[in-house]
Amino acid sequence: MTKLALFGAGGKMGMRLGRNLKNSSYVVAPVEVSPAGQQRLADELGWKAVDAAAAIADAEIIVLAVPDTAIGKVAHGIIAKLKPGTMIIVLDAAAPYAGHLPDRKDVTYFITHPCHPPIFNDETDMAAKLDRFGGVAAKQAIVCALMQGPESDYARGEAVAKTIWAPVMRSHRLTVEQIALLEPGLAETVAASLLDVMREAMDEVVRRGVPQEAARDFLLGHMNILAAVIFKEQPGVFSDACNKAIQFGKPMLMRDDWKRIFEPSEIAASITRIT
Repeated sequence: MTKLALFGAGGKMGMRLGRNLKNSSYVVAPVEVSPAGQQRLADELGWKAVDAAAAIADAEIIVLAVPDTAIGKVAHGIIAKLKPGTMIIVLDAAAPYAGHLPDRKDVTYFITHPCHPPIFNDETDMAAKLDRFGGVAAKQAIVCALMQGPESDYARGEAVAKTIWAPVMRSHRLTVEQIALLEPGLAETVAASLLDVMREAMDEVVRRGVPQEAARDFLLGHMNILAAVIFKEQPGVFSDACNKAIQFGKPMLMRDDWKRIFEPSEIAASITRIT
């Protein structure tokens, strides 16, 4: 059986992964330094945390479920003790893209991140409908990248990714640079920012007298049908009035050069702020 060391096991992300790993074929060595996290491991998973040295001894796979700002420190702290061929799995492209991983050629670096359950799906079970993050009951896609290591290690890393993010409906192979375009670029800089603006816009119409419940129902309902048409989930066209509103609204809301956020220098700057 394959030994897997899970760093940050008692944290929010570590607990999510741990629940899926608990019933897997991997032998998990959980590492957690905080007393509160250690207690969560014991109470919710029945695991006793071990120290880093014990966890990485003979471990074939290391999963770093720690904050982006800690990945470099943790990786540099253990790298000299890892045997050749060990795989280090990072759950976000930011730190690897920023060059925070140690320069050691005989270990494998694998990056994976969840896409999260899509808005448009075929879930009918209520537990799956309410699993908006994923990794519990709702099917989701994932992205993976083999940053360095032998080609045969891609399948090994993807198998871990499919376990920790289960249930997985699709797995996309990308490069580290492509994952960085998706996050922080597409998902956070664009989508999260625009959604935050939409929430501010809803609050503004409420301030101007629209009942809060009516504004929320109206916005979320329109987001559903507008997104279905724009992303071609169903056939449809917008009215002339809507198209004219878009033509007027986009220049009001967006800079002409907004797509520069995807330039490598802008992605690098964003990741520097994150890490």
